[in-house]
Amino acid sequence: MSSAAPLPTLLVIPTGIGCAVGGYAGDALPAARLLAAASGCLITHPNVMNGAALYWSDPRIHYVEGSSLDRFAAGELLLRPVRRQRVGLLFDAGIEPELRQRHLQVADGCRATLGLDIGPVLTTDAPLDVSLSLGASGASWGRLGRPDALLRAGEQLRDAGATAIAVVARFPDDPGSEALAAYRQGSGVDALAGAEAVISHLLSRHLGLPCAHAPALSPLPLDPALDPRAAGEELGFTFLPCVLVGLSRAPDLLPAAVAGAAGAAPTLAIDGVGAVIAPAGALGGAAVLACAERGIPLIAVDNPCLLDVTAEALGLRVLPAASYAEAAGLVLALREGVSPAALQRPLPSLSQQL
Repeated sequence: MSSAAPLPTLLVIPTGIGCAVGGYAGDALPAARLLAAASGCLITHPNVMNGAALYWSDPRIHYVEGSSLDRFAAGELLLRPVRRQRVGLLFDAGIEPELRQRHLQVADGCRATLGLDIGPVLTTDAPLDVSLSLGASGASWGRLGRPDALLRAGEQLRDAGATAIAVVARFPDDPGSEALAAYRQGSGVDALAGAEAVISHLLSRHLGLPCAHAPALSPLPLDPALDPRAAGEELGFTFLPCVLVGLSRAPDLLPAAVAGAAGAAPTLAIDGVGAVIAPAGALGGAAVLACAERGIPLIAVDNPCLLDVTAEALGLRVLPAASYAEAAGLVLALREGVSPAALQRPLPSLSQQL
């Protein structure tokens, strides 16, 4: 274990682009756990942490919704760690009664078994009408027919005392699609991820609260050829447990302008971040570019995906890593004050730089 002070590190694995690591429900969790140990403080988003019925709680990992992560990287938000959040539960009016009851039982289970503070519970005044689509790149996307109903329900939960919000929206079932079959067998893209991001981004930005989403779907038939990375999504009727656990200790989101008014409460700011980690082909996101502009070391990991937005295309200097294990070594080197260049061979002489 490192004796050096923690090095706050940002881990970004974009959703819905078919990353080999992080393209499934929670399959980037092992990488996140390793990076949390190497850095002592990891800031990441639900796509990395959400494993459907599976999850991993670690006080060194801060669970921050994607658009809030972008705003944090831009210096607009501070993160304030908390002991617990009161998680309001927001249901889509389009969810059938039995499926809604299943999700309520999951929430009760998390209260009884994990001790989470959940409530109040509220249903939107109209179905949210979620639709799914694919962009030109093949990345998943989606639309929300009634964003007004989502925002109204979120405001009501906030006003009733919720400090974080878990959304459960009814997503369209398509059990016979070729895309779903490919995904369950280890190829293709998570078709739900883009629409999920739309919902959580919209609500979190509007309310200024930690938010995350769990899709409501009918259970799928057994698939003997299931890829291990998709197995976490097959364990029950719901994706909700990981969302409730993640939100239960998600940091508060504070406008940077109130930094002086935050008193003695410790906060995390982008100025304190010592490294940012992202797939080598997906470096064009807002958080990564904001960090690069600040000169924060950027570790580009070989993690194949649908995109090809590379350091060369963007003119960025990066520390390349062949895996997240290698990225963890680079983070540990930065934390200990070891120059990553000193770990490479051959090591050019300084005279060659004259």
